Amino acid sequence: MLLLHKKVGMDRKIDKKKVIIKKYIMPAIVVVIVVFFTTKVLISNNEARLNIDQSKISIETVQHNYFQDYIAVIGTVEPIQTIYLDAIEGGRVDEILIEEGNTVKKGDVIIKLSNNHLLLEISNIEAQVARAVNDLKTTRINHKNLLISAKIELLNLHYSLLEFERKYKSNELLYNQNHITNEEFQLSKEDYDFALQRMKLLKEKYNQDSILMKTRIQSSEEQIERMQNNLTYVRKRLEALDIKAPIEGKLAILYPEIGQVINYGTRIGSINVLDSYKIRVEVDEHYIARINKGLMGEFDFAGGTHKLKIKKIYPEVQNRRFALDMVFLSEIPEQIRIGQTARIKIELGESKMAILIPRGGFYQSTGGQYIYLLNNSEDFAIKKDIRIGRQNTGYYEVLEGLKAGDKVIVSSYDNFGDADKLILKN
Repeated sequence: MLLLHKKVGMDRKIDKKKVIIKKYIMPAIVVVIVVFFTTKVLISNNEARLNIDQSKISIETVQHNYFQDYIAVIGTVEPIQTIYLDAIEGGRVDEILIEEGNTVKKGDVIIKLSNNHLLLEISNIEAQVARAVNDLKTTRINHKNLLISAKIELLNLHYSLLEFERKYKSNELLYNQNHITNEEFQLSKEDYDFALQRMKLLKEKYNQDSILMKTRIQSSEEQIERMQNNLTYVRKRLEALDIKAPIEGKLAILYPEIGQVINYGTRIGSINVLDSYKIRVEVDEHYIARINKGLMGEFDFAGGTHKLKIKKIYPEVQNRRFALDMVFLSEIPEQIRIGQTARIKIELGESKMAILIPRGGFYQSTGGQYIYLLNNSEDFAIKKDIRIGRQNTGYYEVLEGLKAGDKVIVSSYDNFGDADKLILKN
């Protein structure tokens, strides 16, 4: 029995495929997996990290300090008011009496124009007015003559009526006494009634003719009045050929030349009012929601600080900027001149304690969405999400993401790509 058992054990068949899988293939798979993950980690580390020369970046410390809410802008001195000169009547430039750069008083003639067509128009209107006045005179004379003729006719008829009335009443008495025939009485009665009706119709005609004539005369008078008003207006147009200064000031610009033909509405120049000044300022559109009338500002000039206030805002944005006018609250310096520039500080709000980052190029690269924060040993920096609020010429206000004492990179991030970690090298 023992010999038989040994024989059976020696005859068992061995599976060579399982031996090969265990000996060669499984270790190979493990090696491939290890190499794959190792390579992935290395590639990932290379993408997330970037070596930076510390001497080529700017590092600043986050502060907890007062944030002065203001912006610094450049303003240009302008006259407090500019009056534009426009031609209110077209014509040819005959004479320029005052050159640009000179002071003018209200009513001074600056330019003389001529307009032959306007002169002809005035002549025609004057002739029409003269004819209308003569026609009105004729109508009034005719009206008077008509009234006289009608009154004479009424007077004659009145006497005829009295005669017919006497005869009728006399015949009526004789008829009642049987001294005349009925036919004779009726004839006198008919003559009287006819004269009476004729008198009534003639008075009605007289009244109607009077009303019609008065209406015609009134219409002619109104027409003449309109024509005279038109003539007055056209004569004022003739006066407008002398272009005068509407206000006292300095003739800043004058465009026309002798012999030039100017059309109605043409801009011919401008006058600067010199009794005061304003400062025109252009501001970045970033601040358009925070700029309001009445905000205060100041600038240093001629050894003193001068106060300003925003008087007018021009909301139209051009080239990412909008304009506003500021007027002086303090005494205007005597040395100031039109066209001078000044650096103005406009206050947007009260100063408050806040977390502050010094301004730097990082904002243009990130829009203020993140910043690189240094570790305690300052040998590397990691990307940190932040939220920035207000800003002035020196600092950004940090609302979230940093605390006082943190050190951050504030120079430009344009060369950092998408690195999450910066390795700082000396």
